[in-house]
Amino acid sequence: QVQLVESGGGLVQPGGSLRLSCGASGIIFSINRMGWYRQAPGKERELVALITSRDSTNYANYADSVMGRFTISRDDAKNTVYLQMNRLKPEDTAVYYCNANIRPGGTRNSYDFWGQGTQVTVSS
Repeated sequence: QVQLVESGGGLVQPGGSLRLSCGASGIIFSINRMGWYRQAPGKERELVALITSRDSTNYANYADSVMGRFTISRDDAKNTVYLQMNRLKPEDTAVYYCNANIRPGGTRNSYDFWGQGTQVTVSS
């Protein structure tokens, strides 16, 4: 059973930083795309950042609202994706969800998996 477990959320003042982590566990053949989404109260879930790995090179994409402030990275040896969030703003307050497209061991198909979510609150 593949699972994604997030950590690193919390309360931070505007201008501060947080680092989110998301590790995949279970029998995994390969991990394709990994990413972070967020959902603020009363709003739809939105993409924050995505990272894909091709030919040993990582390619990252970001929402315009976080470009230049957030950095996504991955450690394939640990099946883990990170989101470094700097210069946080109150509008970054949301539940952050990890997402990964994973081919479990013993299967031919890849599936999207989601973490349970971690709360990030930016407030003074």
